[in-house]
Amino acid sequence: MKPAALALLFTLGVATTTPGVVSPRTPGVVFAIPVPGAAALQTTDAAKLIHDGFDAAYSLDYDQALAFMRRALTLDPASSATHRAVADILWLQMLFLRGSVTIDDYLGGVNKSQLTLPKPPPALADEFARELDQAIALATARVKKDKSDAAAEFDLGAAYGLRASYTASIEGRVSGAFGPAKDAFGAHERVLELAPDWVEANLIVGTYRYIVSTLSLPMRWMAYIVGFGGGKEKGVGMIEAAASHGQQQVDATVALTLIYTREHRYADALRLIHDLERRYPNNRLFVLEEGATDLRLGQPQNADVVLTAGLVRLSRDPRTRIPGELGLWLYKRGAARVALGRRADATADLNDATAAQPIGWVLGRIHVELGKVADLDAARPRAMAEYREAARVCRLNNDPMCVDEAERLQRHPFKLE
Repeated sequence: MKPAALALLFTLGVATTTPGVVSPRTPGVVFAIPVPGAAALQTTDAAKLIHDGFDAAYSLDYDQALAFMRRALTLDPASSATHRAVADILWLQMLFLRGSVTIDDYLGGVNKSQLTLPKPPPALADEFARELDQAIALATARVKKDKSDAAAEFDLGAAYGLRASYTASIEGRVSGAFGPAKDAFGAHERVLELAPDWVEANLIVGTYRYIVSTLSLPMRWMAYIVGFGGGKEKGVGMIEAAASHGQQQVDATVALTLIYTREHRYADALRLIHDLERRYPNNRLFVLEEGATDLRLGQPQNADVVLTAGLVRLSRDPRTRIPGELGLWLYKRGAARVALGRRADATADLNDATAAQPIGWVLGRIHVELGKVADLDAARPRAMAEYREAARVCRLNNDPMCVDEAERLQRHPFKLE
């Protein structure tokens, strides 16, 4: 689901505790929030190109998005926002190549396997570094020249947020992201002090406040000491305000979808996903998220219909897929069919998902679902073997929630509700 707006990876740590909906992440270190796009461009043509670029990225057309951003840069090379826009798309391409683009990827913390992924293509990484450095330098110079320049503060905060994201998600240096994350939060708080009606700045500040509110008491105090604010209701309210109007409505909608999912507000999340699908009909991953959210809502029949249609779209889509994407779709539909008691269809999907070379955490979940099928077949020895294999694979992928579910099912056979 990772489109152009999702950027700033917050490094204090948020873990999901949703019963029965386990995350592929360990409790700990990363949460994703949006970095706004072009909010302060002075060149109309460049601003239009950046708007079109982010729309292309929301549609999963990253090459086209990057072309738009580079054209904008030729028109407005002195703008921090144009350099940041290029860097943002490059970062998103790197994330897409790794497959860290779904809600499941951001319900908890970063797992160890993500931190050992191959390095990004050097050309992308080098261009990213150049463009982001220039974005920060230009914004810093403007802030030093005029301390009351809210637009400069906004650009500086967004650029620091992107640096925090890259440091945590691509370089795997979680502790190294704390500094730029704090700078991003501080800059956007200053924007709201200078220009209280600047609704776009509510997005980052509100999301940080939400995140801090979810931490343990010692971690909250640490966050307060280093300069982060908290407050769950206030934070969510700020994001909802940003989603209601302003230039960052889509960014805020994506952030709220993630937050509503974490808060078990699945109906609200589904409403927002439907809106995103209407806006960006070429983004097949929004369809995947609709099916996954139907599952969380306890609506497997809807999930089966949505995922079946999505699989047809996937088969006809010639664009690049995320790693293990086919296996992820088949796993989700297989899980829906298990919940429907359609054992033969579920088994076919889950076996096909295994053959499609899914990524590690998905493979562990596949074995959990195969164990459920065996329990429905009254084949307890086969179910136990699947659950044991699920626990083994999930441990290898640092997925404790999956391990817990597999061990629970070894003690208590699965039954349809």
